[in-house]
Amino acid sequence: MINISLFASGSGTNAENITKYFSNSQIISINSLLSNKPDAYVFNRLAHFKLKTLIFNRKEFYEENHVIDFLAKNNTDVIVLAGFLWLIPEKLIRLYPNRIINIHPALLPAYGGKGMYGMNVHKAVIENKDKYSGITIHLVNEEYDRGEILFQTYCDVLPSDTPEDLAARIHALEYKFFPKVIEHFIASHF
Repeated sequence: MINISLFASGSGTNAENITKYFSNSQIISINSLLSNKPDAYVFNRLAHFKLKTLIFNRKEFYEENHVIDFLAKNNTDVIVLAGFLWLIPEKLIRLYPNRIINIHPALLPAYGGKGMYGMNVHKAVIENKDKYSGITIHLVNEEYDRGEILFQTYCDVLPSDTPEDLAARIHALEYKFFPKVIEHFIASHF
């Protein structure tokens, strides 16, 4: 069994979608949920899955081994970032080389980097009058949104779109493709 630990900071729609997708898998198990926000709605959304959970602060994440010890104790094979915004520390990247997967709500390399998440991305895409946007699923390295791209797909940006309209279409792409790309990655690497 390949064990996935999810990192999430927000409402948890992607985390829930991924957990549901793998809930009956004989190969892949979502075994834990980690967050830097004790009040993140993701905990409510995933409560019925009975995952092991860890809440950590900045010092525990960057300076201590609190998170690393938890991942080791739970036999984590792959980390999936499902709405987690902090830069992953180098020591964690070294322990999980090419085994940390993130999703970004734009077609990287455009609209990547610190501060480019959620509605910030969608507003920028619309302000620049781009004709397309989409999602990028990529491996994580030491820089925001610079890891190897595993998958991209796109949708149209309509002239009448608000950031919320575009976000809805991007979310639909995330829900459709993120679990499948994770599954394909694991099938081809483990």
